[in-house]
Amino acid sequence: MYSEADFIPLSALQHYLYCPRQCALIHLEDIWTENAYTAEGQLLHERADSGMAETRGNVKTVTGLLLRSAHLGLSGKADMVEFYRHEGAWSPYPVEYKRGRPKKHNADRVQLCAQGMCLEEMLRVTIPEGALFYGKTRRRQTVLFSEELRDEVCKAALAVHELLRLRATPPPVDDDRCAACSLFAECLPKSTGKRKFALRYVESLRESA
Repeated sequence: MYSEADFIPLSALQHYLYCPRQCALIHLEDIWTENAYTAEGQLLHERADSGMAETRGNVKTVTGLLLRSAHLGLSGKADMVEFYRHEGAWSPYPVEYKRGRPKKHNADRVQLCAQGMCLEEMLRVTIPEGALFYGKTRRRQTVLFSEELRDEVCKAALAVHELLRLRATPPPVDDDRCAACSLFAECLPKSTGKRKFALRYVESLRESA
């Protein structure tokens, strides 16, 4: 169990799985820069994070719901949670909004599953699935919270906790992920000083050991 002082943002899991260096720049060095992608995503989230609740028949929709998990050491906010009433009980169904299209990597699915695991701990229920809504396709993608995906959540949470504990920013990588990254200018992935970054990173790990 983690104390509340050691909680990390849910969003850090997505940042870490996309790129550990991006995660460190945002959550260790407090660097954040908007680009067209992040601005579009922010608008989409603002609509979802209004903090409103409404009930229509057997479905209650809550936006901007605060989440936490002492077991994973996570806290954050769900874009939307739909509660479906069945036999007098409400079953939660988390929905995460993303600006682009479904991705090959698992970062979005891990973030959504982490939200589901937070809800399970908070409400003492079992949540088998949730959904990702992508702005480009305007469609939902159902995500099953399998044991494999839950294991990825646990491993990602541990990795981010360790990254922040060591306070060591990984060196730049310069690959296909960089083109869409809002921190491209701050990260300097094409820097000729990659060896210097790498040596500094290794040295910081030794000092933290």
